[in-house]
Amino acid sequence: MTYAPVTVSLPIADRATAHRFYSDGLGLEAVGELADDGLPEPLQFVVNDGLRLMLIPTGGFGWVIGPHEVATRGQSECVLSLDVASPADADAIVERARAAGAEVVTEPTAQPWGYAGAFADPDGHLWMVSAE
Repeated sequence: MTYAPVTVSLPIADRATAHRFYSDGLGLEAVGELADDGLPEPLQFVVNDGLRLMLIPTGGFGWVIGPHEVATRGQSECVLSLDVASPADADAIVERARAAGAEVVTEPTAQPWGYAGAFADPDGHLWMVSAE
């Protein structure tokens, strides 16, 4: 069985802040019809042909997960990873994310498995950027 595209949904505090970060910080394209606030609803970004990222305000996340609690900021249940072609690309993405408001958790550096850095988006979701 194949699923395409896969959609990863993340809780967010503010639609405008999240939209600005993912557009400016990661260069992703938002898709969908515009809502009254001028942003697509639902707020989705195309990561690649097989993956979409959907950002849902924390208050409305309950209809997605039911009685399960949303993790508080700074507690992550997953790390989202971006693989890039070179260490220079990893450096550039981490710097672009930092300029858009990300908290850099680990500066990009050589690791035993390759070259990687990590940052948290404005809602505390962890992203790792790596190059082999």
